[in-house]
Formats: sequence, C-alpha cells, structure tokens
Amino acid sequence: MSLITPDIGLLFWMFVSFGIVLFILKKFAWKPILDSVKEREDSIEEALAQAGKAKEELEKLQANNEDLLKQAREERDLLIKEAREAKDNMISEAKGQAKDEADKILVSARETIESEKIAAVAELKSQVAVLSIEIAEKILRDELSTEDKQKKLVNNLLEDVNLN
Repeated sequence: MSLITPDIGLLFWMFVSFGIVLFILKKFAWKPILDSVKEREDSIEEALAQAGKAKEELEKLQANNEDLLKQAREERDLLIKEAREAKDNMISEAKGQAKDEADKILVSARETIESEKIAAVAELKSQVAVLSIEIAEKILRDELSTEDKQKKLVNNLLEDVNLN
C-alpha cells in the first residue's frame, strides 16, 4: 500500500500543475494567439477580395483592348480597301491622260502605300506588345499552376511573416 500512495500524490500534483499551466495559457496566451490568427485570416480575405477585383478590372481592360484592336483592324481594312479603290481609279484615269499625269498618280499611290505600311508596322508593334503581356501571364500561371508550388509560396510568405 505504501507504493500506491506516493504515486497517487504524484499524480495529483501533476494534475494540479497541468491545471495551473492550462489556466495561465488560457488567461494570457490563447486570446492573443487567436486574435493574431483572426487578424491574419481577415487580411488574407481582404487580399483575396482585392485580387479578385484586380482580376475583374484586368479582364475588362483586356476586353476593351480587344474591342479597340478590332475597331482599328476594321478601320485599317477599310482604309486599305479605299486606298486600293483610289489607286485603281487613278490608274484607269491615268491611261487616258498624258505620261506626266500618270507619273504624278503613281507617286501619290506610292505615298499612300508607304503610309499604310507605316500604319501596318505600328499595328504589328502593338500586337507584339499584347502577345508579350499574354506570354508573361502564361508564365506566371505556370509558376503557380501546381498545388505544391502554391504551398511553397504560401509557406515562404508565412515564414517571412513569422520572422517579422
């Protein structure tokens, strides 16, 4: 019986010590920990909401850019069509006129073609810029495509936050 009594006493004091530690943790540590977790959760939700808004704005801008490109292409095609019609009319009129007038018409047509060429080069540059943006977007999507890559990014961010 003497062996059982010291073990029960030790067990009793272990429970009392555990209760005191539990009370101290509840009193001083849990509330700040839960508050910081809640604050972090709120900031993540806010960041996600902002990211969603930014994505919507980006989609609207892309849609607007597509519309502008479509309009520019239609106008370019119309201008090219009009320029070709004008060139054909000038050539047919030039057949009935003297050689000097035919030279003047050809010079005018060449200037029109050169300006259309400059416009086409500018359009090509614009399209290259749009393609570059799309490529960069695809690269970013690829970098965050798998769950492992996303978890790695989140863990790195959490380590940075814990260190701060």
